[in-house]
Amino acid sequence: MSLSAPAETFAAFADGARLLADVGGTNARFALETARGQFAAVQVLACADYPGLAEAVQAYLALPAVAAHGPVRHAAIAIANPIDGDQVRMTNHHWAFSIEALRQACGLATLCVVNDFTALARALPHLGADDKVQVGGGSPEPGQPIGLLGAGTGLGVSGLVPCGPHWSALKSEGGHVSFAPVNAEEVGLLQYAWTQYPHVSAERFLSGEGIGLIYRGLAAQRGMPDEGLAAPEISRRALDGSCALCADAIAVFCGMLGTVAGNLAVTLGAAGGVYIGGGIVPKLGDYFARSCFRARFEHKGRFGAYLARIPTFVITAEYPAFLGVSAILAEKLSTR
Repeated sequence: MSLSAPAETFAAFADGARLLADVGGTNARFALETARGQFAAVQVLACADYPGLAEAVQAYLALPAVAAHGPVRHAAIAIANPIDGDQVRMTNHHWAFSIEALRQACGLATLCVVNDFTALARALPHLGADDKVQVGGGSPEPGQPIGLLGAGTGLGVSGLVPCGPHWSALKSEGGHVSFAPVNAEEVGLLQYAWTQYPHVSAERFLSGEGIGLIYRGLAAQRGMPDEGLAAPEISRRALDGSCALCADAIAVFCGMLGTVAGNLAVTLGAAGGVYIGGGIVPKLGDYFARSCFRARFEHKGRFGAYLARIPTFVITAEYPAFLGVSAILAEKLSTR
């Protein structure tokens, strides 16, 4: 996706620039869409720096580069949380708000708030060749369901199902399914996690906090010291080869993600492919491609050949959710 295409090749929106946002448990990403597919004034704000989402939105709108585009009347926000009615309380952050109150506080005529992975799923048909990298074999079948998952602060899951000439994005909370181990080592990690959590979901392992949990669990299994490392440091040491325990933790993470991605593929019949988003995997680069992810994706016994035909892609576009919320907002405004 391009954030810097020449402005003259686009027709500006008659009613002004539109506000787009992708809000996770750690960062809130903002942009103005000045014309269809034309994004400007991209900013990433740390959620911890603001008492609420309204304050973060207001801070973004007050930036000189944003205010220069004039008043913003329409907005769409993708957020890492289920959306059911007007009240939103984030799962992985303390923000809670009313959608209608947020609209009024920010002076908006239109405000759409959707799940972040619903928005990311809507972006998938718009990704270009440079916005994704294939891992393993397989070829997508046109017009077939597409799976989506991604690890970051939490584990997001969604998918696209064809509905005539259009796509319908699933409003899934599949990251909270119960974790299922596939080998003795993972059984031990599950038992370790049970000492801390009454229910161990896939997200407990497949997230930033989850990488730390895997690291601590492996250290406990092996009688090794736990240095209290967080996910970024574990990943760094794994990638530079300076810590065998960290490398094993990231390898386990990749294997677990392969199993969950394979589960999603067979559940949806995702012959259109499975896409991996989120903040963790794209940063692993070639390490992920060389990991056991794809082998574990296909490790489904009698359905191994079925999964071998399904391609898996890592989303490498920097702000892919903007494409999805843009499409959702455009549809909302077209029905008025």
